[in-house]
Amino acid sequence: MKIAYTYNIQSTNLANKTSVDQSEIPDIIITALEDSGHEVQGIDCSDSLASVIQKLNTCAPDIIFNTAIGNRGRMCEAFYPSLFEELNIPFAGSDTHTLTVALDKSLTKTILAKHGVDTPRSILLHNNNMNEVLETNIGLSYPIIVKPNYEGSSKGITRDSVVANSKELLPVLRKALRDYPEGVLLEEFVDGVDISVCYISNVGHDNGLLVPVQYLVEPTLDNPYNVYDYKLKLIEPKGVSLHCPADIPRDLAARARAISHTVIKVLNIQDMACIDYRITENGRIYLLEANALPSLQKNSPLMTAAIHQGMNTKRTIESILHAAAIRAGIATKGELGIRRSRKKSKSVRIGFTYNIRRNNIDDTQAEWDLPETIAAISSALRQLGHVVVHLEATQDLPRVLAESEVDCVFNIAEGVEGRNREAQVPALCELLRIPYIGSDSATLAITLDKALAKKVLIQHDILTPAFQVMETGRERLNPDLKFPLIVKPNTEGSSKGINATSVVDNEEDLRITVKDVITNYRQPVLVEEYVVGREFTVGLLGDKRPRVLPPMEIRFIDQTNERPVYNYAIKQNWKEHVYYECPAKVDAAELKSIEKIAKATFWALDCRDVARIDLRVTDNGTIYVIEINPLPGLTPAYSDLVLIAQAAGMDYNTLIGEIIETGLRRFRRGKRDNGNTDARLSGRHTTETFA
Repeated sequence: MKIAYTYNIQSTNLANKTSVDQSEIPDIIITALEDSGHEVQGIDCSDSLASVIQKLNTCAPDIIFNTAIGNRGRMCEAFYPSLFEELNIPFAGSDTHTLTVALDKSLTKTILAKHGVDTPRSILLHNNNMNEVLETNIGLSYPIIVKPNYEGSSKGITRDSVVANSKELLPVLRKALRDYPEGVLLEEFVDGVDISVCYISNVGHDNGLLVPVQYLVEPTLDNPYNVYDYKLKLIEPKGVSLHCPADIPRDLAARARAISHTVIKVLNIQDMACIDYRITENGRIYLLEANALPSLQKNSPLMTAAIHQGMNTKRTIESILHAAAIRAGIATKGELGIRRSRKKSKSVRIGFTYNIRRNNIDDTQAEWDLPETIAAISSALRQLGHVVVHLEATQDLPRVLAESEVDCVFNIAEGVEGRNREAQVPALCELLRIPYIGSDSATLAITLDKALAKKVLIQHDILTPAFQVMETGRERLNPDLKFPLIVKPNTEGSSKGINATSVVDNEEDLRITVKDVITNYRQPVLVEEYVVGREFTVGLLGDKRPRVLPPMEIRFIDQTNERPVYNYAIKQNWKEHVYYECPAKVDAAELKSIEKIAKATFWALDCRDVARIDLRVTDNGTIYVIEINPLPGLTPAYSDLVLIAQAAGMDYNTLIGEIIETGLRRFRRGKRDNGNTDARLSGRHTTETFA
């Protein structure tokens, strides 16, 4: 495509110039666009308007990539987009109306408040109404922050902008109105954590939303409120750092994403955005600002989040451009080469096996997946270029699978009943000689049986808590076991059958608890020594040389509970009881030990493609393997493995792609070994499985 890139250069550090581009930005963006194969004409909008129009007419671009803003006024961010609209030239980014509304902080918050978005209480002042408002009770609680209403990039915000009382307010307000007569916002200053949720259309699995970024402002004596002001943003940027992903509980991250979807929809934001929030100590999320023309400099929140997503500068700029080109109808995905990589290999016909959870009343179907999870995985497989055949794991599955003509199976089915239920679908695939993704039936059968899995670990010198299996509850208690003990159903997942009374301190309570579990779950019970320590879960991807993802720590909110249990009830209402820290805060030696034991466990149980391993680490650094899950949950933005993958820089589709890639390589390697290199991948089953 022929692209005009419009920008304006920042030639001074004066506050009235902070929203324009730093000198290196145009070169970076032009290089990124040219490296993507486009013809690019850079147009510096610091020249006269007549010159800009002449250059655009001479260039006659297919589309404009714009970072330029006007010199002043309430519509400065919309100035050039309004020109592009008048010239009838498509451009990347939001339209004139959205940019005008988003730049008006007061109007933005008024609109979004009607859609349930929390914003700090505020008053818009200008010279005409200042005295009238100040003569009455302004109705705001101190401290109050004073900021220009129609500016971005922290323009007009200094460390003196936050005032503690009415005496301090008047001089700060008068100065602000002298500098910004269009309007000044008085806003209650909310103490808390500052984050940004950035957006690039069509990137990732969450409709373009990237992982939240946190601002960490270095506290100083002259900045008691830790204000992210103009000085920190432009003059002393080393005083603030960006942390991605933001160090916030995952329920707050999920809520921030949900609010961001509302903001984007209501304001009709297109292609890119950066939405700023403050999160209070009690977990309330306040919207501070919606920036529909975000900075693209390398240390900006958007670029930081994009890097975490695994995107470099070229891919980020390219993604924004592609979204605009497709939206404007000047190019299709195929013409832009978005599907080019898929054309190089033939699609795979994947049978997707699962159990749908339809009962949320009790824990009967706790291990089964919600329809939203199934839809997300199916969408990811299709976006990876595969044909998806839905196969619910009912009693009809043997017949349906045999007739499905799938190339391989992606299985998340937990099975219906019995200690081998997780192995049912893989065993059926083996019977029908259909390759499948993931661990084989033997591994799934062993790992579901907690006691049997622990015996395998012991044979491999991997530490796991001492245990005993009880089938009736009347067995003699092993005298070597030390209280406290924890009681679990032996062949259940998702912490089913584990609750607040599962940890017992004496034999009387033990036998009562064992009897209750046997009665409710009709299976043997695992009695295990309770290990006091930090709780971690570790994800692994791959086969012979698995990739160990960053460990995630489950942190319990109630610090008074000396023996917390990550049980079924807590998992259902986890935001009230726990928060998740990923990557976990461990030193290099601890990380190395955790990774070593996770790999050893993966190999000992012959896991393949994916697994999640739960660990407890005592105060003296001893690591115990609690449980192995080779069939981990894959619910977007919720399941532990998905959150771990996000912390490792993988979006949802990438995670699903990595899980299936090892299995597909086994399949293709097997076909080559059997002389089937010319056979179509689809519809021809060979005698080998992935085993």
